[in-house]
Amino acid sequence: MELLRKWLGHPEDIYNLLRFKMGGYRAVVPRMDTDSLGCGLRTCYRYLNQTSRSFAAVIQALDGELRHAVCIFYLVLRALDTVEDDMSIPLDVKVPMLQEFHSHLYQPDWKFTESKEKDRQVLEDFPTISMEFRNLSKVYQDVISDICHKMGVGMAEFLEKEVDSQNEWDKYCHYVAGLVGIGLSRLFSASELEDSIVGQDTDLANSMGLFLQKTNIIRDYLEDQLEGREFWPREVWSRYAKKLSDLAKPENIDVAVQCLNELITNALHHVPDVLTYLSRLKNQSVFNFCAIPQVMAIATLAACYNNQQVFRGVVKIRKGQAVTLMMDATNIQAVKAIMYQYVEEIYQKIPSTDPSSNKTQQVIASIRAVSLPSSPMASRHHYSPIYLSCAMLLAALSWQYLSTLSKATEEYVQAGDN
Repeated sequence: MELLRKWLGHPEDIYNLLRFKMGGYRAVVPRMDTDSLGCGLRTCYRYLNQTSRSFAAVIQALDGELRHAVCIFYLVLRALDTVEDDMSIPLDVKVPMLQEFHSHLYQPDWKFTESKEKDRQVLEDFPTISMEFRNLSKVYQDVISDICHKMGVGMAEFLEKEVDSQNEWDKYCHYVAGLVGIGLSRLFSASELEDSIVGQDTDLANSMGLFLQKTNIIRDYLEDQLEGREFWPREVWSRYAKKLSDLAKPENIDVAVQCLNELITNALHHVPDVLTYLSRLKNQSVFNFCAIPQVMAIATLAACYNNQQVFRGVVKIRKGQAVTLMMDATNIQAVKAIMYQYVEEIYQKIPSTDPSSNKTQQVIASIRAVSLPSSPMASRHHYSPIYLSCAMLLAALSWQYLSTLSKATEEYVQAGDN
């Protein structure tokens, strides 16, 4: 019954979940025909679906040969990331392994069979991935190899030092996510589905990655603490606590939330760049691929802002909310309206006593200037009495059915997959 009460509070979620299940999903993410693929590519797409929840579907919806290039790019970086995450690999082995990982793309027999990580299949069967990499056009190979090299070097650097300053936070996020944005942008341009400026403007592409990565780091505070990882910059958290782990103590909840708000304010500075980047995209499949994670991120930050639950458990956006975002974020005006909606939600929650309140208000003002929708926001969220009545009736009749939606849909709408 708790699920029913939650849905009744958001009738638009019921409508969009039903629309999503009854064909709306395919309007955003068309089904891919894998029957025509060779054995190696079919294996790669199987690994893609096994290792990614959020990105697998939108990668497979990309047009033409770009789809295969991005699939291989993702799997190569997933393999690299699996090495970084594997705490069973000694540092003296892991550091050179990360630095030299890109060279294995051209070694047909190279594989690594000693990983303990859940995604170890991408290392154990790396010969299949590297073979399909070498089958790509050289213009795609050059991008993937270059980004893999730079990312491996950056990961190795941060294995041996902590994230201290905000500049280092930006640098770390650049290595693990900004480079992904830059690489993807270069692939988009190489495919000729997008103009060359998309791949050339590395600052905007970097911001796309940083916005997503910072959102993940902020949201995952408690999970990272439990697993012994620390990614919040010392320069910020040290103003609120002696140790980062102290923020999880109940007696420190007030200062913990203030620290959280400061980091969210930092992340919001990337939103104008995100909107400028998205405004340049012309291909619909590329736009969907780029826009959906960004709107999920702004909704996640709005849910986390000034929220004590970040230090007590998991903060997630509602499933129906995620579906609505997926189905709405198909053009730049809609994305601007979504960004506007969620920064206004944050604005309404800014505590007058928060040390970062002035900075938060300032960055929101800058986002308003570039995201102010041309039509009233109410147009996206106005529901007639008849609609509301029907939605609540559907909720009462369908809540049990909806709770058993397909696994693929369930996994895809989980925001923030790396």
